[in-house]
Amino acid sequence: MDNYVTIVLRTLLFYSLILFIFRMMGKREIGELSILDLVVFIMIGEMAVVAIERPNTPLFHTIIPMLLLMLVQILLAIISLKSKKFRNLIDGQPSIIINRGKIDEKAMRKQRYNFDDLMTQLREKDIRSIADVEFAILESSGSLSVIEKLKNDNAESEQGDITIPLILDGNIDDENLKRINKTNLWLRQELKKQGYRDVKKISFCSFENGKFFIDLKDE
Repeated sequence: MDNYVTIVLRTLLFYSLILFIFRMMGKREIGELSILDLVVFIMIGEMAVVAIERPNTPLFHTIIPMLLLMLVQILLAIISLKSKKFRNLIDGQPSIIINRGKIDEKAMRKQRYNFDDLMTQLREKDIRSIADVEFAILESSGSLSVIEKLKNDNAESEQGDITIPLILDGNIDDENLKRINKTNLWLRQELKKQGYRDVKKISFCSFENGKFFIDLKDE
């Protein structure tokens, strides 16, 4: 009987502890979890299950590793907020699979993403044909973001562009500049014309339909 009481109490304890840990690690939807998030969540869950199944094991043998994983995950999240390179290393970067209606096979091969994957995810979004897609972006979470073509006679003239970040956290993204056929020098010159001389002070910058969107870092 004592074992059953211990199991019930341990279940309630670890349920509360896991809720606390996940709350401390921040709110993220399941589809937005990175590989690192998923690994940490699985490890924490497995530790809790083992501790509940083995009531004779000291609690601190499980609680300490769980709290350690929480601290490591919070530390990595803080580092990723301050370093885009580290964020790209951990989470990866979005890839444009369909660009202005044209499939980028090179990007698909790089992501080991095949046409069956593409068609499956398009069908999940109620899109029957690739011909209806203007842009398709494979997010770092593995989900597919889709922008459909406009279905009117003036679609070609009115079709907007996709927002591609050129500066994130004060760092110029040369890869995205290449996607819009622009250079690092061009971007710096254009920013100077608008009074922005220090790129490091810019939190976010994108260029769409001939216009810049610029957001400065909080002072």
